[in-house]
Amino acid sequence: MDYPNQSAFRQRKLPNVRMRGSPMDPSGPSPLFDDTSAGVHKHEHMGKGQDAYTGQAFLSDPMSNLAMAYGTSLASHGKEMMDKNLDRFIPISKLKYYFAVDTVYVGKKLGLLVFPYMHENWEVSYQQDTPVAPRFDINAPDLYIPVMAFITYILVAGLALGTQNRFSPEILGMQASSALVWLIIEVLAVLLSLYLVAVNTDLTTIDLVAFSGYKYVGMIVGVVSGLLFGRTSYYLTLLWCCISISVFMIRTLRLKILSEAAAEGRIVRGAKNQLRMYLTMSIAAAQPVFMYWLTFHLVR
Repeated sequence: MDYPNQSAFRQRKLPNVRMRGSPMDPSGPSPLFDDTSAGVHKHEHMGKGQDAYTGQAFLSDPMSNLAMAYGTSLASHGKEMMDKNLDRFIPISKLKYYFAVDTVYVGKKLGLLVFPYMHENWEVSYQQDTPVAPRFDINAPDLYIPVMAFITYILVAGLALGTQNRFSPEILGMQASSALVWLIIEVLAVLLSLYLVAVNTDLTTIDLVAFSGYKYVGMIVGVVSGLLFGRTSYYLTLLWCCISISVFMIRTLRLKILSEAAAEGRIVRGAKNQLRMYLTMSIAAAQPVFMYWLTFHLVR
């Protein structure tokens, strides 16, 4: 059955539509698959050339060079000023001296703190009016042993509290804070006493911190001994360490506090010299008190 427009439809021809990349037109790939690498390389080359040109223009500009030089100078000047202000409040250059230690020095100094009775020469060595580094002189004060002993004491205190089921972060924090506060009070009390007695000495605040921090070595030995062998061992070991640190402090500080009389090579009789002797003995006698106060509750 033929429709009215069927013959017209048969006579009508579709136009020849050729798609690029199809079998009808093998002239080249479709635009979707055109090779654009050449254009990309071209843009990259142009970008590199433009960046190189910009860098050359920047470097060849005198104002840019001047600004760069001014910025570098300003940065170095600011760093220098910051180092000066920091050194004013925290003497980093001096602190380096107190941490100039080695393994041999640490071993000998620990032995001297525990057994100071056979040591004869207690004078600090000097080189061109400057004390030599602690690693070259066992009598020189250092901060390495006090700092490490303080940290170790806090850890040992935590261990002791843990073995007694009394450990908590709050108690350990209070233990560390208490030890630090008592150390500061001790140093301030010694500084005030030296000022009131008007002692002409070369002792510095850092020296006093170092000497006051040496007692933590004996405290650690006493607590560890108590944890291993009981409370009786703690008392005996702590007693030995207390006597040792007292002897160490007397023999060390008498050359500092009694420096004028020692320099003259004779014993000066007078009220001022007696005050110095009492001050030396008081500092040495205070060490066992602090050692017992900060450790007796750790061993049960």
